[in-house]
Amino acid sequence: MTNKTPLDPSLSLRRPTFADVKAVADLIYAVCEADGDVTVAVTPESLEHAWREDGFNPETDAFVVQTAEGRIVGCEELSNEQAFAHFSADGYVHPDFHGRGIGTTLLTCAEERAREMMKQAEPDLRVYLQAATDGKDAHGRQMFADLGYSIARYFWRMEIQLDSAPAFALPAGIELRPFDQDAHARLVWEADNEAFREHWGSHDATFKEWSFRKLERPEFDPALWLIAWDGDQIAGFSLNRFRMGIGWVGTLGVRKPWRSRGLGLALLNASFADFYRRGMKTVGLGVDASNTTGATRLYQRAGMRVASEFVNFEKELRPGRSL
Repeated sequence: MTNKTPLDPSLSLRRPTFADVKAVADLIYAVCEADGDVTVAVTPESLEHAWREDGFNPETDAFVVQTAEGRIVGCEELSNEQAFAHFSADGYVHPDFHGRGIGTTLLTCAEERAREMMKQAEPDLRVYLQAATDGKDAHGRQMFADLGYSIARYFWRMEIQLDSAPAFALPAGIELRPFDQDAHARLVWEADNEAFREHWGSHDATFKEWSFRKLERPEFDPALWLIAWDGDQIAGFSLNRFRMGIGWVGTLGVRKPWRSRGLGLALLNASFADFYRRGMKTVGLGVDASNTTGATRLYQRAGMRVASEFVNFEKELRPGRSL
């Protein structure tokens, strides 16, 4: 591990271990709180779960910066999203420690790690690294520009405050059935891959990857999953959960043959109604602001508003064939 960036000499860089999970989660919460949106923070349980995903090892794929007293004030994770050619970095710097070279140091380390890992990619593949920051973070945006990143996309966290359970009407022939994990998990996995195959940056997940991220996460509650059926076919789904004190529409999708029939809006309103009945009046979700399927318009039509904007940056590490 090298350090060629101007880190404040009173601070030190090291690899994290699982013993650091709570401290890192607390740091992420402090950053999100300063940005004005704690709903995108994580619990220690969720962070530990994420760190245990196959292919990720915090002791090789993450970095922390700490004070002389051992307080963690910066962190960065690097994930191999696909084929050692698409990488993502996720970094945080405590608001009280801006201007001390932490963000630059961490992102540089993540890039160095990506360049090591990309040796395992097929030799003709284009390799790139993506990372995001809050749209209000002027210092973060400048850091990305200084390090050779360019803006690739904008993402929104949208939200609604409910004062009643909205009505919804499913298209003719469609019905909601309880999610039976043993009987339905593989069918929902297949439908999820299919529904998002055309989305920017998306790629099919294996059943093992999907199960880890959906079924094994600490917040998973099968009672919150709404699956729309047309006979023996899944037409659409809304995979919901509670997240950081609000209701969260984690993944909402409609398969192509059932689009343009009002099913997406019905599933969204059904999700709102279910959360409201459970005593939760604030519901959020995340969406690509340039989504080509009309998702942003759908959410706005349902009464949601943009609560936060995030800027996704990208840096090409090697030109080549796109995935």
